[in-house]
Amino acid sequence: MQNLVVEELKQLPVYEQRIEIVERKGIGHPDTICDGIANSISLSLCREYMKKFGRILHHNIDKSLLSAGEAEIKFGGGVIKKPMLLVIGDRATYRVGRTEIPVDSIAVKAAKEWIKENLRFVDPDAHMKFQVELKEGSPALTSIFKKEKIGANDTSAAVGYAPLTPTEKITYEIESFLNSKKFKKEFPESGEDAKVMVSRVDDSLSVTIAMPLIDRFIKSEEDYFRKKEEIVESAKEFLDSRLENFKNVSVDYNMLDERGKGVDGVYLTVTGTCAESADSGQVGRGNRVNGVISLNRPASEEAAAGKNPVSHVGKIYNLLSFRVAEDIYNSVNDLKEVYVWFLSQIGKPIESPKLTSVQAVVAKGTLSSMKNDIENIVESYLEKINDFVEELIKGKVKIY
Repeated sequence: MQNLVVEELKQLPVYEQRIEIVERKGIGHPDTICDGIANSISLSLCREYMKKFGRILHHNIDKSLLSAGEAEIKFGGGVIKKPMLLVIGDRATYRVGRTEIPVDSIAVKAAKEWIKENLRFVDPDAHMKFQVELKEGSPALTSIFKKEKIGANDTSAAVGYAPLTPTEKITYEIESFLNSKKFKKEFPESGEDAKVMVSRVDDSLSVTIAMPLIDRFIKSEEDYFRKKEEIVESAKEFLDSRLENFKNVSVDYNMLDERGKGVDGVYLTVTGTCAESADSGQVGRGNRVNGVISLNRPASEEAAAGKNPVSHVGKIYNLLSFRVAEDIYNSVNDLKEVYVWFLSQIGKPIESPKLTSVQAVVAKGTLSSMKNDIENIVESYLEKINDFVEELIKGKVKIY
């Protein structure tokens, strides 16, 4: 296969290194909200374009911004004084010939539906405002979609890796646990804005959780700290059942809390997300496409959320690189770690990257003996890249 470089890495795999730091932002974090809504809008536009024209047209919804509102927090229930503002930006196709596409209304509807599905206490009509700043794309980029064979609409690079380390896995799992239906049923006062930061030193794990409680469920400062202790114990029980790779674990939760200050000394929200008054969000600042932010790993330069799924390699290669890396790791024996890199060139077919690289840490043997198997796997995925694109169009691939 042309333009494929297979290389052995002479380094310790991440899970054998002494220090590791991993983060995950929950579904209610402002950045995750932006990623989720942007991708939902893209999928909605894809459906509309396919319905009217039988093909996906030029769009990228990856410049969205969530501006924090204002809230008055009270024990027993506060109020939203100023709604959050979601600015939906970048490019979309509004018309083809005489046929117009109601892009703005599609975008707002998709955003509201995502909020209703994922944030229990955010009313998109009362707590949110929407500002659509989508514009038509440039002639050069929109012309790519008029060709029989659509090429890459950017010169960009992406990297994926496998396997997840035990630290990465447990970071993903603890946030997923905190936002699970079971946990929310037991602790309905917990908000969706759960942020988990995990650090590992050798085989000791330190977990820091930030997650607001919802003020309508909290009667007093004493009630807050009592429920906080219950949540910490629940998190510890969950982690203790998954510590086969670690010697010990510590859990810290809402570290800015200070007794004696009332609502000013605790982490409460009206809606379950700090975007209501404290923090803004932006597409691309949330989790990587494998669900974590791992500081020990190389990271792609592009955000996948909101980009069109047929030509934007910032989405396609970003997600494909992780899938290919996982397949290589699972299919080729004696590999400790695999990294897959794709580099596109604008206008060129997406199944023919400008450069593809596979880097691997070998457990035993030589990489040269594995090269043919690795090349065959990579080539197979690129040959069937249209099948992968179809998965993206239908929203079958999770991206955050």
